[in-house]
Amino acid sequence: MFKITFEPSGRQFDAAPDEEILTAGIRAGLSLPYGCKDGACGVCKCKKLLGTVAHKAHQATALSAKEEAEGFVLTCCASALSDVVLESKLVGDESALPVVKMPVRVVQLKKISEDVAVLRLQFPAGNTFQYHPGQYIDIHWARGSLVRSYSMASRMVMDGGLELHLRHMPGGRFTDHVFLRMQEKEILRIEGPFGSFYLRESVKPIVLLASGTGFAPIKAILEHMMAKGITRPTTFFWGGRRPHDLYMHDWVTAQLQSMPSVRFVPVISEGQAQDDWQGATGLVHQAVMTAIPDLSNYQVYACGAPVMIEAAKRDFTGQCGLPEEEFFADSFTSEADNNR
Repeated sequence: MFKITFEPSGRQFDAAPDEEILTAGIRAGLSLPYGCKDGACGVCKCKKLLGTVAHKAHQATALSAKEEAEGFVLTCCASALSDVVLESKLVGDESALPVVKMPVRVVQLKKISEDVAVLRLQFPAGNTFQYHPGQYIDIHWARGSLVRSYSMASRMVMDGGLELHLRHMPGGRFTDHVFLRMQEKEILRIEGPFGSFYLRESVKPIVLLASGTGFAPIKAILEHMMAKGITRPTTFFWGGRRPHDLYMHDWVTAQLQSMPSVRFVPVISEGQAQDDWQGATGLVHQAVMTAIPDLSNYQVYACGAPVMIEAAKRDFTGQCGLPEEEFFADSFTSEADNNR
């Protein structure tokens, strides 16, 4: 076993030589920053101060060869070859929740657009499942041979079940099943919660940023803010190619009638004449930069496609003064629903 230490917190845990550092940290009960868990999003990237690690396959957009040579590490796909000291200001254990496995029942399947379905899952009686709004679960399907990750789209209510938003990926084994064959009362097995994407306590104003079904964890955070009476100034930017991609636009506008501290900015990137769109256009992260050019005193919570997350983090920290430690992200990877 090797000793893994995170600075400046001083948190330590043991990791086996063939075990990913992130996996070992979660097992030890630490709250480590991560998103996709498969080397695609870069959320878990941190600086190696001492020691040696070996990386498994990962995407260059998450960790480039230059960054790896400079000592940066993706904890989700790096295993220790010695005792290791890493630098991350986002590591703690006060927010860690137990990861559990349990069966859940599909109590509602509603297709709310051509390619998006809302799935409601019911816990078994006496469940002990807890999560932070914004986190995600893994669904183990096809006798455990297939694992798919989805963010919870509702705040935590004991015995209240879960809401998930699924985009149909034609040819994807699980989403084909959901859209073409799934019936209510079907039993699924879930594991979680996972992820470090949840609202931190602060007095800073907030930017919520979503593309497509990246809205799901943002919805959970908005519900949490309303339930807890959180009135920090907040602007929610939601981007889609066409207006129908903002599949719960009416829900947002209705919800925010009771949340005067939250402003909603829908953004369309590929509108057509028949859409008669009167709102903001272009890339959603650029809409943030236009509306709030100085992000130095903000927290940003972004969820969506990796290309959006990467561009937002680069431009917000590089051009708008956002402190890197105030950018929290959950990156959706389409590979997770490929036929594999």
